[in-house]
Amino acid sequence: MKVRSSYYLKRVKPILIKLRDRLLEEFPYASILAQDSVAKNYRVNKTSIGAEMDDMLSGRGFVVKVFDGKSYAEYSFNELSEDLIEDIVSHIKNELIPLSEGLPENIRKSCFSMLSDEPVVFAKSTDYEIDPEEYGDEKIIAELVRLSERGRAYSDKILDYHVVANWQRISKLFISKNRDMEQNMLWMSGAMLAMATRGEEIKTSYRGFSVLGGAELMGSLKENTDKIAQTAIDLLSSEPMPPGEYDCICDPDTTGIIAHEAFGHGVEMDMFVKDRALAKQYIGKPIASELVNMHDGAIAAKEVATYFFDDEGVIAKDTLIIDHGILKAGISDAQSAMSLGTVPTGNGRRESWQRKAYTRMTNTFFEAGRDKIEDMIASISYGFLLEEPLSGMEDPKNWGIQCMVSIAREIKDGKLTGKIYSPIVLTGYVPDLLKSITMMSENVKLGGTGFCGKGYKELVKISDGGPYIKARIRLG
Repeated sequence: MKVRSSYYLKRVKPILIKLRDRLLEEFPYASILAQDSVAKNYRVNKTSIGAEMDDMLSGRGFVVKVFDGKSYAEYSFNELSEDLIEDIVSHIKNELIPLSEGLPENIRKSCFSMLSDEPVVFAKSTDYEIDPEEYGDEKIIAELVRLSERGRAYSDKILDYHVVANWQRISKLFISKNRDMEQNMLWMSGAMLAMATRGEEIKTSYRGFSVLGGAELMGSLKENTDKIAQTAIDLLSSEPMPPGEYDCICDPDTTGIIAHEAFGHGVEMDMFVKDRALAKQYIGKPIASELVNMHDGAIAAKEVATYFFDDEGVIAKDTLIIDHGILKAGISDAQSAMSLGTVPTGNGRRESWQRKAYTRMTNTFFEAGRDKIEDMIASISYGFLLEEPLSGMEDPKNWGIQCMVSIAREIKDGKLTGKIYSPIVLTGYVPDLLKSITMMSENVKLGGTGFCGKGYKELVKISDGGPYIKARIRLG
């Protein structure tokens, strides 16, 4: 089924058109982004049950963008009626635009050309199987309770079993002189965390699941409940990782965090404008194994970061960032693309209608290769299979990467020994790590349970992933 349109946006659209037409009487370019979204969070563990609206992801509002012939100004608001049109236009014209004339001496006003505004008209929606809103809070909570109880009953070593889920239905309109676009998306994600104990020692296993869709996600949670409990128990026997450089196989989740941290933020081209990304100097140069092809794009995959146009009205794309080891392109919002003289890639994203658009990742992943996972394991005389990434960070200016991973399964003479090391810190210089890739599995998996910030703020939903990869990696 297709995600339905927002009744609210349909009702206010005639007013938005009148506002757009009035703005075009004053400015050579004017656009309006309208957003209506609702989101909910659920959580269950041994001692608590909760369901609540997600304040960050829910809300209705508008962003007007105008061009005065030299530069752009934006104005956001959440109250709209025909009676307010003249007030909005007056505020933009008489209060917002003049602000640029009073800039401090050390701040230079940039001049830009007018945004491209070729005619585009469409209304598109993503698909789903079970609408979580219609399915209802009671059923969702009941299923999460059953999963938590099942996890705790798996073994007397399981201290607690946390299960969470969240979903968002989001609708957006973008209108300008020549563009009239509508998009409606629904995603749902969930995660389970098993806590195992032995004496005073506690170990945890965490896995996340996501879908561009709805409550059909519950099937993935059910299928993995016991596995996560067993992994937490296995971790009670884990040992500290001896620091060193090893041949490693990364599962798709770990491959995804490498893609995200190694070349996600590093190729966000607003960082090129500020000379804060080393990748700017390597466009057209080899920075990875010839096996490596990497993509980012809202339409490059069907996952939680999928959309049809970005928050600046640019049509979503599939950007090939790395082509057989060669760094081909970065990703950009409209403003950074104008500064660099490039074409925007549809990566201008806002945390909400109240926020500025920045260059942001969407679905970021490595393409599949041709190898079988059993052959990859068999090729290692001594090394590790890395699973369950927890977090990561990078330094785009120097191309350093650091990721936390929960599990390293020992491989000896081409076979898994059953021995586990934990926790793991994965570090390295990005080109060295990517150039060391020698094998990639046949299938790609993406996931998107979390959010990505621009620094420490401006959170947006992203997904990442790829195949299993074999590489030489520094662990500690």
